[in-house]
Amino acid sequence: MREALFVKQNSGKWKSYEHLKASSPDEVAERFIDITNDLAYAKTFYPKSKTTAYLNGLASVLHQSIYKNKKEDTNRFSTFWKFELPVLFYTYRRQLLYAFIFFLISGAIGVLSAKYDDAFLRLILGDGYVNMTNENIAKGDPFGVYKRQGPVAMFFSIATNNIYVSMVAFLSGIFLGIGPVFMLLRNGIMVGAFEYYFFSKSLGAESVLVIWIHGTLEISAIIIAGAAGLVLGHGLLFPKTYTRLQAFKNSAKDGTKIALGIVPILLVAAFFEGFITRYTNMPLWLSISILGGSLLFIIWYVIIYPLQLNKRNQIS
Repeated sequence: MREALFVKQNSGKWKSYEHLKASSPDEVAERFIDITNDLAYAKTFYPKSKTTAYLNGLASVLHQSIYKNKKEDTNRFSTFWKFELPVLFYTYRRQLLYAFIFFLISGAIGVLSAKYDDAFLRLILGDGYVNMTNENIAKGDPFGVYKRQGPVAMFFSIATNNIYVSMVAFLSGIFLGIGPVFMLLRNGIMVGAFEYYFFSKSLGAESVLVIWIHGTLEISAIIIAGAAGLVLGHGLLFPKTYTRLQAFKNSAKDGTKIALGIVPILLVAAFFEGFITRYTNMPLWLSISILGGSLLFIIWYVIIYPLQLNKRNQIS
């Protein structure tokens, strides 16, 4: 589509967004989704035009209005979870994909390294953990590590550690996006080696049914935290029509929203690990239900729901 036709078809809508006050927080969020869609189109086909710069500014105004309108405080929590966070997942879907790919590659590296180097497993997991697990396997309780602490103490310990790891993965994005890649590679290698260890002991299926009860949410959240770090670094590397400082401020705000948005997911994962994973002999249907429900939630909330919001806004 020619730029003139694109402007003609949408200028009325843009002006109304610019001058007419939204009637509700939901409408502000919907406008933001719509403008970011138009901005993405303009950046693709008219990257250096005044239209793109105008849409950039309008998107920034709408973005700020979502967070600064104090009259919307009563609906702030609902708006964040229903619109803001899913919109950010859609806006930064490439960073999410890159983070997922980095993690998969590193997981494969972990599997292959553990397979062809016996010392690698102990290097990654530590002698203490490997020896303890070997003893547990000999006792007939291979996942006994999840029973060593009381559930409450374990919950707080796991939650604190995972939130710390996720925040480091996000904040390390300030190093031009290199930090999150390193964190994803490190955690992916660890998970790959960890899973290979159990598969090599003919405990692969059992490990999936036990460990991934909490691991599905935990690992997904760490990948999302890595993506938030990539968002943070993106503003420094690719300011586009913004100044580098303004681009960094925008990416820092968006990345922070994503990083904070996964904290409840990490808390639920810690609850599963502290209170549920310890029941290693639970019925098969229950284990599959928890694992499958967690996976479906992540797929729906991070991928499907943001796409639905985007399509709904395009239709309207």
